[in-house]
Amino acid sequence: KKRHHKRRIVQSEFVLLLARALKPGGTFHAATDWEPYAEYILGMFDAADDLFSNSAGQGGFVARPAWRPPTKFERRGERLGHPVRDLVYRRR
Repeated sequence: KKRHHKRRIVQSEFVLLLARALKPGGTFHAATDWEPYAEYILGMFDAADDLFSNSAGQGGFVARPAWRPPTKFERRGERLGHPVRDLVYRRR
C-alpha cells in the first residue's frame, strides 16, 4: 500500500477543503484497516486542531458505530489481522 500514498484522499489540501465545506459541528468519518494510513490521518487532522476536534480525543480512535456495517474489505482486513480504525472529526 506504500505505492498508494500519493492517491490517498486525506492530504493537507483535502483537510483545508473539508474545513471550508463543512459547517461548524459537521463531521468527517474515516475507517481503514491499514495502520500506517490511520496514523497518517490522525497526523493530518491533529495538525489542523484549530479547525477540527477528534471525537475520541487527540490521537485516538472511536469504536465502529452500530449504524456502519463492516465492509467486505474490513472483514478481509480483520481476517488478515489488521484492526480496523475509525476516526471521527468534528468541524470547530
